[in-house]
This record gives sequence, C-alpha cells and structure tokens, in this order.
Amino acid sequence: MESNPVSKPNEIRQSVDLFLSNWKILLFCSVVALFLGYTYLRYTTYQYNANATIKIIDEKQSKKLPSIGEMTSGGLFSDGTDKIKDEIETIQSRTLISNVVKALDLNIRCFAEGNIKEREIYRNPPVKLSFFASDSIIHQVDTTLYIKIKSPTQFLAFKKEGKSLIDRDEQTGVPYTFGEKIKTGFGGMVLTPNIGDHAPVIGSNLKISITSVSKVVNSYQRKIKVSTDKGSSVIKLDLNESNSYKAVDILNQIIDEYNNDVLLDKESVVKTTSDFINNRLKQVSEELEKVDYTAEDLQKKEGLTALDSRADLNLQTGQQLQSQISSTANNIEMLSFLEEEISSTNKSNDMLPADIGIGDSNTSQVIKRHNELVAERDRILRNSTTKNPVVIQLNNQIESLKSNLLNSVKNIKQTSLLTLNNLSRDNARIQGRLSAAPKKARQFRDIKRQQDIKESLYLYLLEKREESAIRLGMYTPNAKIIDSAYSSHKPVAPNKMIVYIASLLFGLGIPIAFIYISDLLNTKIYKKEDLVDTLNIPYLGDIPKSSKKQKLVKKIDYSPKAEAFRIVKSNIDFMLRNIKGRSKKLFITSTVPQEGKSHTSSNLAASIAFSGKSVLLIETDIRVPKLLEYLNIKDQSKQGLSDYIADTSLKPQDIVLKHEDNPLLDIISSGTIPPNPSELLMNERVEELFNYFDTKYDYIVADTSAVGIVSDTLLISHLADMFIYVVSADNIDKRLLQHVALPLYTEKRLPNMTMLLNSVSLGKKGYGGYGYGYGYGNNPQRKKKWYKFGKS
Repeated sequence: MESNPVSKPNEIRQSVDLFLSNWKILLFCSVVALFLGYTYLRYTTYQYNANATIKIIDEKQSKKLPSIGEMTSGGLFSDGTDKIKDEIETIQSRTLISNVVKALDLNIRCFAEGNIKEREIYRNPPVKLSFFASDSIIHQVDTTLYIKIKSPTQFLAFKKEGKSLIDRDEQTGVPYTFGEKIKTGFGGMVLTPNIGDHAPVIGSNLKISITSVSKVVNSYQRKIKVSTDKGSSVIKLDLNESNSYKAVDILNQIIDEYNNDVLLDKESVVKTTSDFINNRLKQVSEELEKVDYTAEDLQKKEGLTALDSRADLNLQTGQQLQSQISSTANNIEMLSFLEEEISSTNKSNDMLPADIGIGDSNTSQVIKRHNELVAERDRILRNSTTKNPVVIQLNNQIESLKSNLLNSVKNIKQTSLLTLNNLSRDNARIQGRLSAAPKKARQFRDIKRQQDIKESLYLYLLEKREESAIRLGMYTPNAKIIDSAYSSHKPVAPNKMIVYIASLLFGLGIPIAFIYISDLLNTKIYKKEDLVDTLNIPYLGDIPKSSKKQKLVKKIDYSPKAEAFRIVKSNIDFMLRNIKGRSKKLFITSTVPQEGKSHTSSNLAASIAFSGKSVLLIETDIRVPKLLEYLNIKDQSKQGLSDYIADTSLKPQDIVLKHEDNPLLDIISSGTIPPNPSELLMNERVEELFNYFDTKYDYIVADTSAVGIVSDTLLISHLADMFIYVVSADNIDKRLLQHVALPLYTEKRLPNMTMLLNSVSLGKKGYGGYGYGYGYGNNPQRKKKWYKFGKS
C-alpha cells in the first residue's frame, strides 16, 4: 500500500505546531538555561594555553651528513631505537618537573578571594611568604592560610586544616604584624607585603595555599602534553593553565631544566677525565722532581759536563733509540695508568678517562662507548632504581665492555713491552760501542734519559688537561629552541559560544523532550489527525470549543462555531444526496456522556433550520434529557417521547413542540423519565413515530444515548440514515474509542457511521483551526496576536 506523499510533511507540521503551541515554556526554559550558562561563564575559572617547540640535536648525526637510507626511512630518529621517545620521557620525568616546581615555587599559590570566586595572583602577589624550615620540610607541607589585611602593617591570620572555606570573624582571627614570625607545626614563617602598585589592599581577603611538591608534580605530569611526529626530532610542548603567564614560565623552565640535565651528563665525562689527568700530573711531577734532583746531585758530585764529540755519531743513534724508548715507555706508563683505572673498585664514578693518547683508536672508541653507557645508566637511575631491567642490562653491557677493554689494554701493554725490550737491546748494543766513555758520563746519560721521559710525559698530560678544559667550554645544550613558550592570553576553555549553544540546546532539549514524551504517552484525542489515525472511519468535521454563554448558534452568526456547523451540514447533504422524497434521519450518539451530543444535536438542527429546511429534533435519550436546556425552552410541561410510547391515546402531533425563535425547527422532548427506558424504546410506536414524520420534515435529528454506557441507541439504530458519532476533544481516551466505536463501525451496527470531533481548542496540541467564519476572520478589530502560532 502506497503511503500518502503529503502525510510526512503533515506529520512534521504537526510536530512543529505541537512545540510552537508550548512556546512560552520553551522560551522560559531557554532563558533560564542561557542565564545558567552566563552564570557559569561569569564565575568559572578560565583555562589558557601556552605552547613551545624545541628540536633535539643528535651530536652523532650533526658531525656527518645523513645517508640516503636515513633520509628515505622517515628521518634521523626513525632507526628503531626511538631516541626521541627517551628524550620525551626525560622531559616528563618526575625529577625534571620537580625541579621546575621548586625553581618557580609552584607549590605556593596566592589567591584573592571574592564573594563567590577566587582569583590566583601569580605575578607580583600582594604578600610574600618566607620559611625558616628547610626546603625538604616545606616541600612536604599541605596547608592553607587565610589572611585579612587590616592595615599597611597588620593582618589577621585564619587557618583551618583540610577546609577551603572559613568564617572570617575578626574575634577568632589572630593579629600579626608584617615581618613577624608566625609559628606553625612545620616551623616558622614570615609574611612581607609587596610595595608600590602591588601592595595589599586594606580589607581584602587573601588565601595562601601550600601544597606538597609531589602532588603538584603529579598534577603537571598529567597537564603537560609532549608530542612529536614519527621520524622527527622536533618536540612540541603544550600546557593549559588557569594563568597564562604561569603556563609560559613553566614551559620555558622545563626547557632550561632539560638542557641543564643534558649538560651535566656531558660534563661528568670531562670531569672524570680531568680528575684522572690531574692525579697523574701530580704523580709524574713528583717523579720528575726526583729525577731532576738526582741529575743535579750527580753533576755536582762528579762534575760532569757535555759528552765528548768523538761519540757524536753513536750518541745520535742512541738518541734516536732513546726517543723511541721514551715514547714506548710513555705509552706503557699510560696503559698502566689506564689498567689501574679500569681495575679500580674504590671509585665513586664509573667513567673512564677518554682521549689520553695511548695510540690505539679501537681502545678509544671502546672507552667512549663505555662512558656513553655509564651516562645513560646514571640518567635513568635519577628516576629509577638499580632493579630496573634497563639499568641491569646497561650494567651488564658496561661490565662486558670493561672486561674487553682490560684485556685489550693488557694485550697492547704486552706488545709495547716487547717493543721496549727490542729497543733496549738495540740501545745496549749502541752503548757497548760507547764502552770507552767514562762510566760517570754513562750514568749521567741514564739519568738524563729518565729525566727526558718524565718531562715529556708531564708536558703531554698538561696538554691533555688543557684540551679537556677547552672541550668542557664547547659543550652545547641538546634542545634547540625553535619557538619559546607563547600564549595568546585568551581563554581556550570554556568556549563561550559552545557554552551558550549547549545551554540553549539544554534549555530547549528538556522541555521538547518532556513535551514529546508527554505527547507520546497522551492517549486523548485533540485534533482531526488524532481521530483519523485512531479510527479508520469517515470524518464528518469538527466543532471548535465555544464559551458556555453561547450554547446555540444564531441565524446571523459568523462565529467559528456557526461556520463549523454549516460545513458539517454541507458534508451531510453530500453524503445523503441520494435520499429524496423523504426525511434525512440523523442520529447523534457518543461513547460516554458529557461529550456534547445534545449540544451537537441542538446546534445542528438549528443550523439546518436557519438554512430554510424543516427540521424535527427528537430527544431519544430518555435517561438524562438535556435538549430543552440547550434550546433555552423554559416550559417543559409538554409531554414527550416516553409519554407517547407509554400512552397509546397520544398522537404524534400531540407531543411536537414549536421553537419560538426558529419557525422551521420542531422539537419532541424525552418526556417523563421512565423506570424502563430500554423496554420503551423497543416498542413499535417508536418506529411508527419516525414513519409518521418521515415525509413531513426535510430532516429528522435524533439525540440518542451514549453507546458506550447503555444499549438504548442500538435498539433504534436501524431507523437512522446516518449516525454522527460525537467525540469530545481532550476528554476521551483513544483506547476506549477503539474498544467501543471501532467494533460498531466494522460490524455495521450503526448505519452510515461518521465521526464528529467536538469542542476542539484552537492551538491545543498543535491544532491551528481551519479559519471558520469569514466574517470573523475579516473583522479588522480582531487582529491576530504576534505570539499566536499555527494556521489562521
């Protein structure tokens, strides 16, 4: 079955009309919600964003050009080691953030308190707090101090642990003078006022919050966002704070602390090498001094001078050998020093001296790798323990390198000793040629040789110490600042537009949901669509609700009610157009009483009579008669239908009552209320009465009983040409209609049954009316109000 293409737009229109009919509730809730949103924005704490960008410099990569493989694989930091992630972990480490908190005193905050909201004063607070206790104690304190400024020199202090609000009764506050020591459970402290434009205002209330460093660190570890792209060495730092200047200072301090941490790691290697060289310089200096004194004593004692020219050739050869022996002995001495350093177990630092000139590049590379592993282990140990699996792995690698290094040094030393022995044998051969030289001269040469060796070693160590000092001054930070911390100083949260939109949606959503759910749960009939959707029965029309004073339509009447009955009359004529030569019998009933049967019967009969047609109005509801009341007939003494049925001597014309204001309208009242209404209506005189008047009137309108209560109407239903089933709007339940009216229609127990919706309220549940009454609609004095929605 194809759906009506107009039904969906109609449903949308009905839904819109439903909500527009409750526009006052929607407007009120929207205004309240927007006011709540404004109040929230007025007293909430705004969040400000700051961000910074740094680039991590890889020293190894900076010393050489990147390969094509490195560039095509996604970047210099995409080699699988995720070095950049290690740096991010360092930046977010508790140790580094703790240093930031301590450097900026973020654990101590000052607030200016208002009636509802408190505001943090970050830069230039009115008062400054100083402590007598050590930092280790202050950094563990959690407390709040409230003060009220009484004068430029005095204040009242209030303190209550664990509470954020306190009664500032001056009788309970403790008076203090600025600069006076305040005794607390964690030691003394002193408050000093600021000066100039930032001096404390007399009468103002201040709140000083002291929080433990660990809690502040935990908070900023969650708030500080550090991110990077894959393969990139650029790191972005982001922070949302209630004070934009604080956010900028924190990010800048994080960068400074990170660079300082990296520099300390690099300097530790140089310091270890420098300490090693200084120790060896001291030892060589002492040995050289002894050799010098020995040479001096020998020269004084033996009176030795320069060697004889006859031994110049041998001396030149011997000098070359001595130079080689000196270099080899120097190398052996440095290897011994390095071997001793590697084997030492009493050192406080595992770093090994680098670049001491032992003449072996492989050994220098191993020492450098060893120091890098030690530095990496020490950095991890600052935020971890020795049980960390990474630390254990690094220790194993360090021990392995140290063992290999020790073996390598021993092998090099052994080779050098062999070389030294060979050089000594060659030198002995040369010395044999000089056997003719005086013994004392030979002794002097031996001492001179030792002196030269020690002096050359001493000068070499001095050179290395200077190189270490120069290298120390050349170290640069790891983080290159691309963008320093920046904030627009405009709040990023909450977003005013989003808050107002959310408030408006919230203000509209609740009443709309309530109205929609109420409409879904509401089972009453309000408009034509409700009735048509509930019952698939021909719809005759609807009658608008009218005032109680206007019960009956008039001959000259342009009210919506009169127009509605004219439309109903036209619909009836169209449906009964085939009936000619006799009366059109219209029976009017309803489900239950009080739905407007009598009102509909009297007004419909009057409206038809005013159109020039003769009408007989019969009141067949002999249980609860109301027809004469609606017709405003005061004389009710005339006999009626029940009297006619009971008294066979009465003739039909004897019970007919003329209407004074409408000559074409005749009435037969219900008569005397009988004890047995059903039995009377089953009498054959009822049908005789209808047959008698069948050709004497154009219309016969019968006001019957409610079919949902009694069976009286069903007893005479076969006499009707059309049944008008009246349904009262906002009065009858849909389920009752389906239970009573639908079976009557499907079983055809009421001939030519139609539905009439009575007492429809304009605008009720989206019902806008149909513009009854052209005279009413065109009256210039009856303009539609601006706030009236719906169809006109």
